[in-house]
Amino acid sequence: MASAIASIDTRHEDMIHDCQLNYYSNKLATCSSDRTIKIFDVDNGNLTPVAELKGHDGPVWQVAWAHPKFGSVLASCSYDRRAIVWKETAANQWTKIYEFDHDSSVNSIAFGPHEFGLILAAASSDCSISILTYKSDNNWDVQKIPQAHSIGVNCVSWAPAVIPGSLLNSANANQTTPTPQKTLVSGGCDNLVKIWKFSESENAWKSDEVLQHHTDWVRDVAWSPNIGLPHSVIASASQDGVVVIWTQDTTSSNSTTAFTKKVLKFNEVVWRVSWSITGNILAISGSDNKVTLWKEQPDGEWTCINTLDEENSILHQ
Repeated sequence: MASAIASIDTRHEDMIHDCQLNYYSNKLATCSSDRTIKIFDVDNGNLTPVAELKGHDGPVWQVAWAHPKFGSVLASCSYDRRAIVWKETAANQWTKIYEFDHDSSVNSIAFGPHEFGLILAAASSDCSISILTYKSDNNWDVQKIPQAHSIGVNCVSWAPAVIPGSLLNSANANQTTPTPQKTLVSGGCDNLVKIWKFSESENAWKSDEVLQHHTDWVRDVAWSPNIGLPHSVIASASQDGVVVIWTQDTTSSNSTTAFTKKVLKFNEVVWRVSWSITGNILAISGSDNKVTLWKEQPDGEWTCINTLDEENSILHQ
């Protein structure tokens, strides 16, 4: 069976690097090497251009929407070394409310879970990760993970603010659920995937784990959503043509096991990985201009369930 996939004219004048729907899927943001960000209203599959954001001096690599509890807030990052936070202050009127400069290209941005407030992580080619937190006095607090990855940091993703296993533990009235800890995963030019946790007592980000398998730059990482099941799942994609699905189980005593891995091999560079909202389907895109969807089977193996060919915009099932 084949289903048609809609395509739109974004009116960008150069290569498009990212597109993201907001929480309610009624707005779409796109960004491009033409240094602009376009905002579209989405209504029953129809897209209407409503705003163009200009503020970067180089290609814009990524955009990210904040949770709607903070209003209509969008972040962007660029080769111009800046991460910018924008807010819709009136209908289709966007204002730059904050910007932060790194020493080199900012390659990836991600808003943290809303339970932690309005907080943004930015990964840079200057080898560092910055964590930008909005404060009640309208200022932003900046913390950095210096030398997070040698040569540079390509990607960053937040762990959900859900303790693995909390869904099962909630059935036990005598068992208290621990407080969620701010946790990040990053990938870099050192071929490594790294996990970072925030220490409240030290007010600093600490390295928690280093995951090794890739033999080339890690281009993307994605932490899977979790409803409280007793495991954490991370996907990493690399220029080596490999996607690794890392899984860590949580025992009944709330201790964790070592990460195990499932390896998916491709014949081309893999650029991006993205989880479905339920965390059970993984989308993978590569240099062959295709997006494949993968799902874990009952035997623990991951299989491709369909393919989107960007050239002819057909979903093969």
